[in-house]
Amino acid sequence: MKHPPNDQSPVKATAPQGAVRPIARAAATLIALQGWVRCAAVFALGAVSTLAFAPFFAWPILFLTFPALVWLADSAATSSRPMRATAVAWWWFGFGYFFTGLLWIGEAFLVEAEIFGWLLPFAVTLLPAGMALYWALAGAASALVWPTPSAQTAQHHIARVLITASTLATVEWLRGHVLTGFPWNTPGMALTMPLPLMQAVSVLGMYGLTLWAVFICALPAVLFATPDAIKNRNSASLVAILAGIPLFGAFAFGAWHLAAPPSPFLNGVNVRIVQPSVPQRDKWIAAKQPGIFSDHLALSKFGADGINGNLDGISHIIWPEAAMPFGPLDHPEALDAIGQMLPPNVILLAGALRAERDRITGDRKAFNSLLAFGEAGKLVALYDKIHLVPFGEYLPFQATLEAIGLQSLTRQRGGFTPGPRPKPVLSVPGLPPIAPLICYEAIFPNEVVQTKQRPGLLLIVTNDGWFGNSMGPYQHFHQARIRAVELGLPVIRAANNGISGVIDPEGRILQLINLNQRSTIDSLVPQKRAKTIYAAFGDMIFWLNVCAFFGTARLLMRSTRRCS
Repeated sequence: MKHPPNDQSPVKATAPQGAVRPIARAAATLIALQGWVRCAAVFALGAVSTLAFAPFFAWPILFLTFPALVWLADSAATSSRPMRATAVAWWWFGFGYFFTGLLWIGEAFLVEAEIFGWLLPFAVTLLPAGMALYWALAGAASALVWPTPSAQTAQHHIARVLITASTLATVEWLRGHVLTGFPWNTPGMALTMPLPLMQAVSVLGMYGLTLWAVFICALPAVLFATPDAIKNRNSASLVAILAGIPLFGAFAFGAWHLAAPPSPFLNGVNVRIVQPSVPQRDKWIAAKQPGIFSDHLALSKFGADGINGNLDGISHIIWPEAAMPFGPLDHPEALDAIGQMLPPNVILLAGALRAERDRITGDRKAFNSLLAFGEAGKLVALYDKIHLVPFGEYLPFQATLEAIGLQSLTRQRGGFTPGPRPKPVLSVPGLPPIAPLICYEAIFPNEVVQTKQRPGLLLIVTNDGWFGNSMGPYQHFHQARIRAVELGLPVIRAANNGISGVIDPEGRILQLINLNQRSTIDSLVPQKRAKTIYAAFGDMIFWLNVCAFFGTARLLMRSTRRCS
């Protein structure tokens, strides 16, 4: 990659003075870096950007890191191959961003390290490298419409930030949909704490908030790093208007929304969430499964302290994903035990494995399911997970890879089979219509509700025991809060080792069991609130914003050319 000498840089280190001088100096220093030093610096900027997310929520760091994307694209515009140069620079930023943000995935390969440990280096490097290709695509796309390096007016700098936000948000949408999708740590999640800021997703959705997050965080430093930042008093005004007002407006909207009375509770619903904190390695050992099952039964009836004594007042018991990894529908003794544990009119909703024979081929199919049991252990409802985890629950080209000795992390021969689409709304006695979500299905905003019928509740069962004490479980739980606000629906979340809880439609945590805590909680459940704008229109708001951003950038560039 070629880089211009310092005297060709659109940002000169000698120009601004006073308070803005360090910003301009940082921009000029970054642009002047060459070779692997430059790559390492850009990687580091991407890496520290993940401090913006759970459990740290230090999102102001993005005011220091996201402007680098604009400066790198500006620098690349002077090279002989600007598309390639921008793509490479943004790839390094994305690689650092996803490397630290997805490092927790490596924990899953250590659960059975003697089998899967050799794959860990590949998992923690190849996946981030692949995710970073989306950001490289955004860089290449931005180079196609980037203003000429000689254009240094405030309008051109605003256009640069608008283009950066538009292209990056667009590829983030693609990242959430292409090749099964994986929208983890979408940049908009940074602006979901404190809680008032989170309310913006009820209007914009996560991808719309990503568009605005990139714009808000990149604009101030980009404007203040211009050579005429001191001379042009409008720079501070532009920052305040274009970045400050949207941020303050989002906070004010959220504060106003949260000031309203909270949603009332559902009549006759009092759930007990069971978090057994079973070591992940033990779950798949057949000899330990009867003890794990018995522990779930005991926790359900007596609680972690053993003094609850009964289930008086409880209407529903919630167990986490794969609480019964042995397939209870094929074990009458398990159904009998469930029936003996359940008082009349109490329902158990539990994650479990399920198997059936294909009606045509006769092949055995395995499902990762959510099962609801009523009186005498009778099955009253079921849901089969539709969005399976690649390499966790199935392998691409399953038969071929299994033939050469590879297997998924769950070691399910043949992999799991996805359930039927569209996702059904689950009808369980005593509860409003449920949108069931198993594990990472909850990270896909567009797949939570797939029917015209609006649910009254999101029920998430998950097993984050794969990921130890890493950032993963905290980030996963935070996304459940975002789904609640997006759709205006309460959330019940049961996790094997945390984090479990009940969340109201505004994202407030009503009850919580922390990570690695063996416990139970009893909780009332809020009613849903009115349908949100995002629930009504989905990503249409996002695409309208993308068009507005891109169109504004083009208008700014054209108006400046006419004036010149």
